[in-house]
Amino acid sequence: MSGAHTLYGSDISLFSGKARAYLRWKGIDFEEVPASMAVYKDIIVPRVGFPVVPIVVTPDDQTLQDTTVIIDHFEQSIGGPSVYPQGPRQKLAALLLEIYGDDWLVIPAMHYRWSYNKDWAIEQFGKNSLPNASRDEQIALGQKLSERFRGFCLPLGITEKSIAAIETSYTELLAELDAHFLMHPFLFGSRPSIGDYGLIGPLYAHLYRDPASRDTMERHGPNVARWVERLHEPSEPLAGEFFDHDVVPETLLPVLRRMMREQLPVLASTVLKLEHWFGENPNADIPRGIGFHEYVIGDMVENRVIMTYSQWLFQRAVDFYASLTGDERGAADELLDDTGGEGIRQIEIRNRVALRDFKLVRETVA
Repeated sequence: MSGAHTLYGSDISLFSGKARAYLRWKGIDFEEVPASMAVYKDIIVPRVGFPVVPIVVTPDDQTLQDTTVIIDHFEQSIGGPSVYPQGPRQKLAALLLEIYGDDWLVIPAMHYRWSYNKDWAIEQFGKNSLPNASRDEQIALGQKLSERFRGFCLPLGITEKSIAAIETSYTELLAELDAHFLMHPFLFGSRPSIGDYGLIGPLYAHLYRDPASRDTMERHGPNVARWVERLHEPSEPLAGEFFDHDVVPETLLPVLRRMMREQLPVLASTVLKLEHWFGENPNADIPRGIGFHEYVIGDMVENRVIMTYSQWLFQRAVDFYASLTGDERGAADELLDDTGGEGIRQIEIRNRVALRDFKLVRETVA
């Protein structure tokens, strides 16, 4: 594949960090263009139909949007060392940790940004959007733009009732990841996986880069901070190997158990709620949210929006598990039993979704 790609993104964008880290490790020839207001108006919205980052424009003028789509495009088009482990245990764990980062860790990421880094974030939004304007103009615009993002906190279930539980869970997660990264450079060995790239989005752009959040990470997970640095700016692209014999190290099991406790019930509920929604809305376009359901962290119970996109990500892990047979299915079952993920075996996704033309649509089965 010849010619440079263009990544339109932002330093403070959660998913731009995920795409950037992957493109660097994969050795993709790319130029990053900051997503200013002019770039949104002249490039991103005309190509995608709505304001979103990151997008990648290929040398042949193809537009890629959504970080999983971006990663899979290059995995399939250029080959080489893959971020997808081949063993059933490692690949299932990696797919689950991708959705854990992409979907669930957005909760602490958004909480810490808008509870502890608001003024800094507002200024950053303004600088990125109007790079040549005065500081006062940048802050004024940043204040306006930030209202949209701060407005996501309540639908995500970030409330006065939930904040203490969110912070406790996050600092415990940092300790669990810290113990793992003390021993290993990445989740499954010396090569980053799709699970690493799921985690890097929230853990880099919000929870490492925002100053107050960086202090929290350095206190509770200094080895996590070093992993962020290794993954975001790889010193050896395309290098490394996954653990032999499909090993999922013991140090990762607490992280997977946390995901199964907190996120798996929400994902299972999302599948059921979306199935019910399909029945009541057979011809409607799929919205990003379809009402609210409960989520639980520790003893805290709060409501959050039912996010339809979450099912698209979750389908990847469920489909992979369903494809396994024989000894490979048995190996995956052992992992699920060890981590409290037995419920995945009972999940049947009858109303599937797909991403087409940058929108979530009903998947048609031939």
